[in-house]
Amino acid sequence: MEVPRRVSVYVDGSCFENRNVTASTRAGWGFCVVEGDLGIGNGKGRIIEEKSGEVVTSPESDGYLGAEVGSNNTAELSAIAHALRWLLTREGIEEATIKADSEYSLNISSGEWKAKANQDLAGRTRMLWKEVSGVLELKGEHVAAHRGHRWNERADHLAFRAMRGEMPLPLQFWKPGNR
Repeated sequence: MEVPRRVSVYVDGSCFENRNVTASTRAGWGFCVVEGDLGIGNGKGRIIEEKSGEVVTSPESDGYLGAEVGSNNTAELSAIAHALRWLLTREGIEEATIKADSEYSLNISSGEWKAKANQDLAGRTRMLWKEVSGVLELKGEHVAAHRGHRWNERADHLAFRAMRGEMPLPLQFWKPGNR
């Protein structure tokens, strides 16, 4: 299969109870990489990769990226970090747009804002953003949450299911808005 030169990477995070969060609060992240996305929400294009998982808060565990707690913000940042790590392993991609419904995570990741909490996770994500920017054209774009945008809804589904410890529905059985 030929590697696309341009991709859109939709990312999202999910946390069931986002108040009084701790290291044991469950949170999940998800991303989907779309080729041929028109960016208007109608789901044009096709997913070439999707991944999801739980936010890891234990420094001794595999997949630890620096999150101190499970929260929506750490889930959003983890989704971007995992997407950036994926981009680093792919040859042939020349341009990627990270599309997130969290302005916070985009601005922290790109270095526009400074993190007040979870600074290790924010620092690692920022470092990955800088590294990916060195090998391909990278930009971030905010998309509205829960507005029926097919690929943003898919990233939300992946994150929500990961937070619950469940497998995502296969794409052919999933409908936007179906968590």
